[in-house]
Amino acid sequence: MFDLDGVLVDSEPVWEEVRRAFVADHGGTWQPDTQSRLMGMSTPEWAAYLHELGVRMAPDDIARGVVEQMAAHYRDEVPLMPGAVEAVRRLSEQITLGLASSSPRRLIDVVLDAAELKGCFAATVSTEEVPRGKPAPDGYLEAARRMEVDPRGCVAVEDSSNGLRSAHAAGMRVIAVPHPHYPPAPDALALAWRVVPDLGALTVESLG
Repeated sequence: MFDLDGVLVDSEPVWEEVRRAFVADHGGTWQPDTQSRLMGMSTPEWAAYLHELGVRMAPDDIARGVVEQMAAHYRDEVPLMPGAVEAVRRLSEQITLGLASSSPRRLIDVVLDAAELKGCFAATVSTEEVPRGKPAPDGYLEAARRMEVDPRGCVAVEDSSNGLRSAHAAGMRVIAVPHPHYPPAPDALALAWRVVPDLGALTVESLG
């Protein structure tokens, strides 16, 4: 079970750039812990949070504006993580893969289409489609439900604090691939079953 942002796509710097500028342009104030708090939130959650930072727009309009800017970035270039395409294709040849992401459905589809990976996943879930975003387990539980598998038999690949907490709360074994610029908190990393340096270390054998 894969996460998207920070695992398959080096999108956190893009999300930070877009949302930080959006907040500044619309009367809000970016806080020192804003980026870390945003990581893992579903679209309704982060849109409401940006509104709380002082953005003078309704949360639905905030979400629409930010996602449109993200889609524009992705139309120019999808910043895939090193080894992402190879890892997904390598694993999909031998095991069934799912994806649970905090990205909106629109961006998940843009990325997977651009990388030609959509056919590698039996199920993909946006936390827009479940009641709660990460660190709640809802997204991972829904992906397992759609795949008709027991979440306790799944392995999740995550990078962020909230992602690690989410997959762990779903009962999955979690492999952490920490992002060098957005490392998870020590207590979240401690939940990982294994920690690997990059996607090249992911093999079917490493999941057993």
